[in-house]
Amino acid sequence: MNVCIEMIEQKRNEMLLLSKMYGLTSQQTIQCSQELDNLLNTFQFSEQIYSQAN
Repeated sequence: MNVCIEMIEQKRNEMLLLSKMYGLTSQQTIQCSQELDNLLNTFQFSEQIYSQAN
């Protein structure tokens, strides 16, 4: 799980940097935001599966 959290934090930092460089509505920022959403969704899903197994 720590690897997932690290990936999420890295993507979040990347998104913040892109938003400062290119703006919140730039294609680069939006794409990175969507990638972050996917990571968060995957993490949440894996957390649900883990909690159901225990």
